[in-house]
Amino acid sequence: MDLGIKGKRALVCASSKGLGLGCARALAEAGVDIVMNARGAEALEEAAQAIRDDFGVEVTAVAADIVSEEGRAKVLEAAGDLDILITNAGGPPPGMWADWSREDFIKALDANMLTPIALMQAALPGMMERGWGRVVNITSQSVKAPMAILGLSNSARTGLTGFVAGTARQVAPSGVCINNLLPGSHTTNRTDTMDGKRAADAGVSMEELRAEKFKEIPARRYGTTEEFGATCAFMCSQFAGFMVGQNILLDGGYNNFTL
Repeated sequence: MDLGIKGKRALVCASSKGLGLGCARALAEAGVDIVMNARGAEALEEAAQAIRDDFGVEVTAVAADIVSEEGRAKVLEAAGDLDILITNAGGPPPGMWADWSREDFIKALDANMLTPIALMQAALPGMMERGWGRVVNITSQSVKAPMAILGLSNSARTGLTGFVAGTARQVAPSGVCINNLLPGSHTTNRTDTMDGKRAADAGVSMEELRAEKFKEIPARRYGTTEEFGATCAFMCSQFAGFMVGQNILLDGGYNNFTL
């Protein structure tokens, strides 16, 4: 399927690995020139070169902390005029409600709400002027099904969802579509690390731990970064112009909802 976005330019945040890398590769496969961002320069350049080699598109790698004003300015300067924006950042640490300070909430809001908002505020005017744009915010399944130990993430990502709900409808008349992509469990380095720790704590193998976890997922497995990236690419395509302010849950059926 021709997604109709060949020659477009996209910024993909946190894209040296995991879900962000899956999105960058899927967009590159569709012919999109990519601006990749992550904090680690070595891993980022390695991922960027692989995309250049595999898909022949222009790839600009910018190592910077997107949460900081300085890092964000560096990335946006390198990005230039964007047609597609993919916001993404790792979530805050788990914990209990009584443990979190005001500063903990400020850090979570800064990374998972205020940074995506700042990136949208920078990119949207140009998209609206040109009459076309796509924004996909990678959030979390916890937006729809809050997890008790992820209260910081629940709070910040739900706040971003509220911002998008209103903003998406304001910019849609200009041909700009903003939506959110909500991942469940996917096979990434972070998931491997977390499952490895859980398995060690429980005194079982990784295979045994995952066999039990997969019983809770109707698809009986984790998602792949390729599947996630392909979904993201479709949401950025010529066919997604009627998708406005939606929250697309990609969880293998784990969350049991009618709507």
